[in-house]
This record gives sequence, C-alpha cells and structure tokens, in this order.
Amino acid sequence: MYTLYGITSCSTVTKARRFLEENNCDYQFYDLKKQPVTIKLISELEARVGWELMLNKRSTTWRQLDENQKEDVDQHKAITLMTEKPTLIKRPLLDTGENILLGFKTEAYQEIL
Repeated sequence: MYTLYGITSCSTVTKARRFLEENNCDYQFYDLKKQPVTIKLISELEARVGWELMLNKRSTTWRQLDENQKEDVDQHKAITLMTEKPTLIKRPLLDTGENILLGFKTEAYQEIL
C-alpha cells in the first residue's frame, strides 16, 4: 500500500489523489495538518529523498518565516523546520515503498505505478 502525504486544501494533492483513485491504487492519505508529524517520520522520509528536495522554499510558509530561520539551513535545521511546520514539505509526497515522488506529474505517476 502506498502512502500519500499532503494537505486536503492543496489542489496538487487533490490531483494526485484523483489519479490514484482512478487507477485503482491502494493508498492511505496522511494529512500533514491533522496527523502527527514527528522528527522520526521526517527523518525517515528525508533519508530516502534528501532535505533539499523535501523542503519547499517556494511555499507560503517558507516566505512567512523570519530571516533567521531561513539562514544557514542544513539537514538538521530543515528536519526541525519541517517537523514544526509540516506545510514546508513539498507535496504531494508519495511513498510507494520503493520510491518517493515529490509533487505531481501524471507521467511520473504512470511510470512508477
């Protein structure tokens, strides 16, 4: 079973969910705003995909951070920020068990699934 991480109000997450449902993919949805986001969870995902790809520096949440929080971001700081503010995670994040897909592109989903 796949796990799709995201938030319900995100239109890109909605597209990914629709794709998975239309293609009869068995998945569970992990709502980053409603379910606990732990350092352990973020660290496990980050170890597989890298914090540089996971941390969404184009998000509204990133733009709202103060400059001190944005300075000198490294792995530890990125994991801490994503744990404290899960909307900093690029979404949707699809964990297939073997692969992690960040964002939604129909072609990439078709290729993996």
